[in-house]
This record gives sequence, structure tokens and C-alpha cells, in this order.
Amino acid sequence: QVQLVESGGGLVQAGGSLRLSCAASGSIVSINAMAWYRQAPGNQRELVAAITSGGSTNYADSVKGRFTISRDNAKNTVYLQMNSLKPEDTAVYFCNADATALLVMAVKRSNYWGQGTQVTVSS
Repeated sequence: QVQLVESGGGLVQAGGSLRLSCAASGSIVSINAMAWYRQAPGNQRELVAAITSGGSTNYADSVKGRFTISRDNAKNTVYLQMNSLKPEDTAVYFCNADATALLVMAVKRSNYWGQGTQVTVSS
């Protein structure tokens, strides 16, 4: 089993910055990829950024040039540096991990979600 805990959300003015963190813990064998999603009220959950174990990244068009995803494999942690924040970035940001967990007599690769951290950007 893998647990994900997000942190770093808060209230910031437009143009400001926040750095989100997501720490993975549990019976982790490996993490193939980690990603950040966000969901605003009345909207579908959408992919914001993703990073593979090899360092390949993918960003939503709406955040390219403003957000940067990074990782610390030794700490099983992924970060999302958010700069030049806009009111439309307001949402609950969720961490996601494609990870392999150790079982009693086997390993299992599954997809895991964190609890989310609220980001609010005021005008």
C-alpha cells in the first residue's frame, strides 16, 4: 500500500507563487511516475503536470511556462512550483502516483491518490 500526502496549498494573490509537495510512503518498491491533478468546483479533474521516473515531464497547455514539476527520488517526493498564478488556477490540487507496492508474497503496481491541497488565487 502507498500513501500520498500533499502540502503547500494556501491563499495567494494573482501573480504570486506557491510550491506544492507530495510525499509518498508505505511499502514502496518503485514509483514509475507521479503527477499533479486539479479540480475546481463543477469541473472535471484535470492533469496539470506529470513526471516519470526517468525525468520526462508533461504539462497542461494552461500552465506551460508557469509551473514546474520536479522530483526527489530519494525522498519519494514530487513538487510543483507554481509561478505567476492566476485566479483560474484556483482548485484542489491532488497528487497521483503510479507505484509498485510490496505485498506479502508479491508486488503490485497500482495508481494512488492523495487527499488534495487547496490552492486559492485571489484577484
